[in-house]
Amino acid sequence: MAKDSFLVGLIGSGVGPSLSPALHEREAGRQGLRYLYRLIDIDVLGVPPRAVGDLVRAARDLGFDGLNITHPCKQLVIEYLDALAPQAEALGAVNTVVFEAGGRAVGHNTDVTGFAASFARGLRDASLERVVQLGAGGAGAAVLHATLTLGAERVTVVDPLADRAADLAGSLNRHFGAGRAVTATPDRLAALLAEADGLVHATPTGMAAHPGLPVAPELLRPGLWVAEVVYRPLETELVRVARASGCAVLDGGGMAAFQAADAFRLFTGAEADSGRMLADIAELSGAAADVR
Repeated sequence: MAKDSFLVGLIGSGVGPSLSPALHEREAGRQGLRYLYRLIDIDVLGVPPRAVGDLVRAARDLGFDGLNITHPCKQLVIEYLDALAPQAEALGAVNTVVFEAGGRAVGHNTDVTGFAASFARGLRDASLERVVQLGAGGAGAAVLHATLTLGAERVTVVDPLADRAADLAGSLNRHFGAGRAVTATPDRLAALLAEADGLVHATPTGMAAHPGLPVAPELLRPGLWVAEVVYRPLETELVRVARASGCAVLDGGGMAAFQAADAFRLFTGAEADSGRMLADIAELSGAAADVR
């Protein structure tokens, strides 16, 4: 590596509770790197999601090495970038921006590899014949791609924005084959879950800034696995209720750790130890729970 000092940040809504600063800075410290990770919360700034373009430009001008992007800016940020890595282009969603030499802003997506690695680690024996996914936004695009890559035969995407869900399913069917991803309206959720092998949750519901349960508790049953994308808190209401209902459960911590390890490599050129970062997630989440 030519550098040993890095300035990065996270742009999104309600990112104050994010564990990303500590997660990245801990790994950098173990590798002897100076690393400063800043939170850029659009709610605190009082600006709309569309301001992500101005914030990216400001970060570049201020000498940032890169940015993570989260809800609700993963898709909006694309038009303000100079180039996209192939996976981000295929998904139409970006969660990592790297400022290359000369200030060129390149978008990547490490949510895909992060979710796939977490699923393979935590639900390796889960059936993928019939999967229901809630959410077709930026995170939803990434986890749908990952779930199909893992071998899901059919994923039904449920989102209140029918056009968004249809666009996502159509895009990934062109890549994976017709009929692998289909869409449904929220009123069909109960019937779909009654026959599903698993549920992937990819909406902001359950985040510290968006508390709640995305499905009715009675729809969760033994034999249904549940994979959560939200990781702060690590035990969302969905994770807690699903576990109590007898479901096999994957919390969002693994995806957070693996995607962070991939982003760290993109920012620094150094390989992160995902095992150490998984331990960090567990420790940091526990400490945060004790504070509450």
